[in-house]
Amino acid sequence: MATYLLLLIIAASAFSTLNADVSIDCGSSESYGDDYSIGWVGDDLYIQHGESVFTDRKKNCYNIDSEKGSKVLVRAYFFYGNYDGKSSPPKFDLHFDGNHWITVETSADQLVSYEAIYVTKTDTISVCVAQTFPNMFPFISAIEVRDLDSKMYGHSDSNRALMLRRRVAYGTEVIVRSTDDFYDRIWVPAVKGDDFTVLTSDETFIEVSLDDSPPRALFQNAFATDNTSTSIQLGTNLPTTKVPVYMNIYYSEASVLDSTQKRSLQLLVDGKINSKPFIPIYGTAGEITLYNLTANSDTTFSLAASPDSTLPPLINALEVFTVSDELTDGTNSDDGVLHSLQDEFNVLKDWGGDPCLPSPYSWDWINCTSGSTPRVTALYLGSFGLSGFLPDFSSMTSLEIIDLHNNSLIGSIPEFLGTLPNLKQLNLAGNDLSGTIPSSISKNKKLKLTVTDNPNLCVSGKSCKTASVDTSGSGGSSSSGGRKKSKLPVILGTTIPIFVLVWVIGGVCAVLHHKRKSEAIAAGNVGQAGGANKPSGNPQAAQMQMAANNMAQNVVNDFIMNVHEQQSAPEPVYNDDQQNHLEEGN
Repeated sequence: MATYLLLLIIAASAFSTLNADVSIDCGSSESYGDDYSIGWVGDDLYIQHGESVFTDRKKNCYNIDSEKGSKVLVRAYFFYGNYDGKSSPPKFDLHFDGNHWITVETSADQLVSYEAIYVTKTDTISVCVAQTFPNMFPFISAIEVRDLDSKMYGHSDSNRALMLRRRVAYGTEVIVRSTDDFYDRIWVPAVKGDDFTVLTSDETFIEVSLDDSPPRALFQNAFATDNTSTSIQLGTNLPTTKVPVYMNIYYSEASVLDSTQKRSLQLLVDGKINSKPFIPIYGTAGEITLYNLTANSDTTFSLAASPDSTLPPLINALEVFTVSDELTDGTNSDDGVLHSLQDEFNVLKDWGGDPCLPSPYSWDWINCTSGSTPRVTALYLGSFGLSGFLPDFSSMTSLEIIDLHNNSLIGSIPEFLGTLPNLKQLNLAGNDLSGTIPSSISKNKKLKLTVTDNPNLCVSGKSCKTASVDTSGSGGSSSSGGRKKSKLPVILGTTIPIFVLVWVIGGVCAVLHHKRKSEAIAAGNVGQAGGANKPSGNPQAAQMQMAANNMAQNVVNDFIMNVHEQQSAPEPVYNDDQQNHLEEGN
């Protein structure tokens, strides 16, 4: 049995990988199979901030990979179970892909679930919960995602979602889902009333060629009224306010009729005929779809026998949806590079879902504009524990404030920060940035810049040593903070003085040699003219030679002392307040 279960989970995982189908047990780290042959997985891969109950942040999101433009079914489950011992089921908001889904009202002892069908606009499905009431902390028990065929529910607008209100199977006694429904829709048995008769089809194999692909098991049983004068009232579970609705009614004749029998049906809305007569066919699934209509809980929907029908109406299954408002396209795509920040800094990966939507549930460290396609206007990432190099987010052209103070950022200040057209405040204080400040930033008089407490950073326009940062990637990760000091200043600081020293000594020696040669020639001439009685040599020339030797020695000593002082002098200290657009403080 254990081996079978393991194989089942592996098969389910492979199927999920190929079809992006997944069943997530939120709060769990284990994988297992259930009675419907569904493989469940823990939530480790889908949320970084996973907890049983979410007590902080504006919203907490699960992210599930999908293919952009695919039609999906998403279900979310909530079971309170008095986990906190307060016997007070909480209420909170449920979101998907940046859209408000519903306000969840959990039950003390009942499982609550919600389902939506829609076409994805990105390659990620997000399911989020958000606290909306004081001391009512959101949670989520399970999430399921199923890929649907693109032709299914084809009368719906691809820019809107179908929100399930009711899905029932008439005449069955058990739930119909994954083992019978390839798309794992959950068909709940309808409660039989006294006016209904359960019909069982004589055909064991029902032909189903409908675009909505209802499971064949639905057409084995049906409800029918006892006579032609009694209609089937359809329970819709619609809200009290009028909303757009989408409805599928499924039917199939259960028996072979003789020439005297005829079953013909009509759909009535509030007692008025809303469709042409339709005749169920034996052994074949049929469907009628109702859309482009608004209704509420007071609206009546019924199936009645048409005037020429000799048999009462029947029904096999029913789906009722409300239609959402137009789905958002999400935060402006130019701000999608926020994910590059998340890729660079692991601490930011805890945030998922749409960065700005739905308002006001943006990520905690950004500000956004209003509107259907908002822009990010501020990054508040001070003291976030960021370590490494700043990635390129130059496409975020609506940024007005960037606060990155008190982190461990390294490398030079990126040039692109000076090209952001709306940037008004840039706080880089308290990091380990190096190099010079780009002129596009330092000369921007409209920018409030703070760069204090960056020991290796040089203010633009000053002469100073800079640290050379290894960005080749061969020496470690960006979070290591390692640096290689440039040896060029040391090499130049020693090579240039030695070269000058050699040049000076050579020059002095050349002067002395020239003077000695001149004096020797002069002395020889004097000796030849003055006779042997005159002393040999020239006292004045000897004094000049001694003076020249002393002068050369003093020059060499002074130069050596100057070189020693230059090499041992402390590095200059630069204050940021020399430029009027630089500010101190965090």
